[in-house]
Formats: sequence, structure tokens, C-alpha cells
Amino acid sequence: MYFLPYNRSLKEFSRELRNQSTLSEILLWQKLRAGSMRGYAFNRQKTLGNYIVDFYCKKLNLVIEIDGDSHLHEDVFLNDVARQSTLEELGLSFLRFSDLEVKKHMNAVLAQISFYIDDWEAGHLR
Repeated sequence: MYFLPYNRSLKEFSRELRNQSTLSEILLWQKLRAGSMRGYAFNRQKTLGNYIVDFYCKKLNLVIEIDGDSHLHEDVFLNDVARQSTLEELGLSFLRFSDLEVKKHMNAVLAQISFYIDDWEAGHLR
């Protein structure tokens, strides 16, 4: 995949989200930034299509989302499902973690991301 469309009007909102990150987003970003995750570059609060995702790695076609308590509400959950489905149709893969997982079990979160990378590198997800 060479180009993903994005809604330019979301650029400013994306910047605002980066400046108002949750604690779990900050904690995970510390582990993903500057190629810290096995040399792969991630962006945070990245605009993809008409959506903004928490983290995105272009090379891996991977979106990582952190879901807080608000994602337990039915309307938010249904929105997440539709959004994820639309982005998966563009060839993207998703990993979802709860806010609590990131805060309390960072090593397990990083291991799951690493397992995804292992599979991708082995050609299973290309």
C-alpha cells in the first residue's frame, strides 16, 4: 500500500489530540517513538481517511488503538467497529489494548506488538 487518503480538515484536531494525550497514550508513545520498537517508525494521532488513529506504522500497515472506559459504551463501541472495518478494507491491521492494559501490563502489550512484527516479518501478514 503506497498511499492512504486522509481528510486534511482533521489535521488541526489531530495536533490537538497529540497535545492532550492520555497517560496510557504517553506511556505507549515512549516505547514506540523514534524507532524504539524494533526500528519501526510509528506516528501518533495519525489521520487516515476520515479518522484519527492513536498510533500508526506505515511499513507494517498497523494501527494501534488504546481504548479507555468510554469505549465500553455501546454507541462508541459500534463506532469503533465501523471505523476499524473501514480502515481494514484499506489493508490495515489493528491491535487494540485497554487503557488499563497499557498502564498495568506494558510488557504484555509490547510483547503482543512484537509478536505482530514477528508474523509480519515472516511474511504471514504481508
